[in-house]
Amino acid sequence: MVSPLLLTELERALGYSKLRDRVTPDETQELLEVLARAGVTVRDPDVPPEVRSPDPDDDYLIALASVSRSLLVSGDGDLLGLSDQIPVYSPAQFLAIIETRNSNPT
Repeated sequence: MVSPLLLTELERALGYSKLRDRVTPDETQELLEVLARAGVTVRDPDVPPEVRSPDPDDDYLIALASVSRSLLVSGDGDLLGLSDQIPVYSPAQFLAIIETRNSNPT
């Protein structure tokens, strides 16, 4: 699921200096275009989430995941700190889940 706010946040995050060294501006634009074109686009939620983040700027992500019945994958400490309340995983945890499922198909 993608939403306008999520795509804006991704573009901003990929501009951080620690990621800018790994992802070029052209790659960022290509990724955003692919996500916008291939992702399931939903409206940004207009209701606050039941679980709130210590960082209010992250609340839309929680609301989006809840409305779309999705999980969150994030390196954000505030979101990861909510993992006992909502389904949120670090990128490494999520990759481990994928790898486990791929090696043990049901």
